[in-house]
Amino acid sequence: MNSSTRRHPRAYIGSFTSAGGRGITTAALDPRTGALSALHHTDHTVANPSFLALAPSVGLLYAVSETDRGAVAALRLDGPGPAGSPGAGGPSAGALPALLGTTVPVEGAGPTHLAVAGNSLCTANYTSGSVSMLPLRADGAPAAPARTHQHRGRGPVRERQEGPHAHGVTPDPSGRWLLCTDLGTDSVWIYDLRDADASLRPHREVPLRPGTGPRHLAFGPAHSGGRRIADRRAYVVNELDSTVVTCGWDPVRGTLEPLGETRLVPPDHAAAANHPSALAIAPDGRFAWAANRGDDSIAVLDLTSSALPERVALVPSGGCWPRDLAVHPAGHRLYAANERSGDVTWFGIDPATGMPRPAGSLPVPSASCVVIEPGAGA
Repeated sequence: MNSSTRRHPRAYIGSFTSAGGRGITTAALDPRTGALSALHHTDHTVANPSFLALAPSVGLLYAVSETDRGAVAALRLDGPGPAGSPGAGGPSAGALPALLGTTVPVEGAGPTHLAVAGNSLCTANYTSGSVSMLPLRADGAPAAPARTHQHRGRGPVRERQEGPHAHGVTPDPSGRWLLCTDLGTDSVWIYDLRDADASLRPHREVPLRPGTGPRHLAFGPAHSGGRRIADRRAYVVNELDSTVVTCGWDPVRGTLEPLGETRLVPPDHAAAANHPSALAIAPDGRFAWAANRGDDSIAVLDLTSSALPERVALVPSGGCWPRDLAVHPAGHRLYAANERSGDVTWFGIDPATGMPRPAGSLPVPSASCVVIEPGAGA
């Protein structure tokens, strides 16, 4: 990206084009208020770009194409954009995302999540229940063919766990391991990235409680409250029973140990169907926020009060079916992509309590994911 171009930092919002979404929305982010304003939409350049990942060091944005013939795409963040695009001039001026090459097949169906791991782009393919890894070229574009590994197994919830459903891929902080949450097998699959050039075989599969439906995994930071954390924690959000599992992570042996569960909604909410989606962790490691679809709320979790996260509050998500959350790099604001109401809402964060306060909303049809540039102000 051209550093000499003065513009607001940006957020990028994914959507389902099959449900009326406008592809990837580029939005300017006001560094003073956190407000978003739409600049550009890719529309059908990439079908169903439901999840995005930024690679700012190479100036790229990666997107899945969540279709039966799954694919990934890379977009240059210094692309020229179409003539007469919104945002020309003023603090929002600057180039807009442009497709780099073409979409590349992942050799799996329904990719829901992706991440850069070393020199590869990895995807979790929900429909086929597999993991894919594609090499990255010198310019950062993914290349075929993809290496894949097919998960095996099922869970007790017949309508959701008839087979494997890989849902998320997360590199560990050391860069040596890739962890994949599988909703269908009630487990986390761990891959050793050192062996990935030769094959894509799992290092081990870690079982979680049957019927929980692991969806999303996030690592806590190495420091919290100014002190170094000796035992790195990983948190697994379970879609089928509204819990988050705290795990101990050993990056030397590549082992994940479940330590305990925290409910994301209280027992009196159990009558209503609820399906947690994403977890966002504050940069200082003191708080985390989990999105509840169905309850349409955000659970506020205190990560400092005990060995396990403590749910201290539930606040409305500001829309319907919050599918993704993103925390501002400075930790002062939180963004929620509400899929069914078609908007992205943002909140100010109380630094003492972690409580989100509603601050605004941007209409984005079928919003499914939001990512924020790392240099997005204070």
